[in-house]
Amino acid sequence: MAFTEPVQAFEAMIEKFDVQAAEGLDSVFQWEIVGDGGGVWHIKVADGNAELSEGRHDSPTVSQICSTELFLSMVNLEVDGMQAFMSGQLKLTGDMMAAQKIMAVFPL
Repeated sequence: MAFTEPVQAFEAMIEKFDVQAAEGLDSVFQWEIVGDGGGVWHIKVADGNAELSEGRHDSPTVSQICSTELFLSMVNLEVDGMQAFMSGQLKLTGDMMAAQKIMAVFPL
């Protein structure tokens, strides 16, 4: 099933959270999705748990900003996140090493 709304993808990420891939990880991943259906969400990963919250976190480990269209394309595995970053479509701030773990920790 293809995701049509960002919130669907975030809920699926929590459902598919890989505890083993997150071992030793203590990070907050934040997404700012701009456009229809967008918003700001963050997922706190610590102690083998992942907690989804709507809104900004005070000090995310890594923040991502992109359009709704791009975000949905990435979570539907139509666009590679690294290519989106390199082309300037995806903006990242914070710990880039943590950002590289997102797909392993939340395999969609």
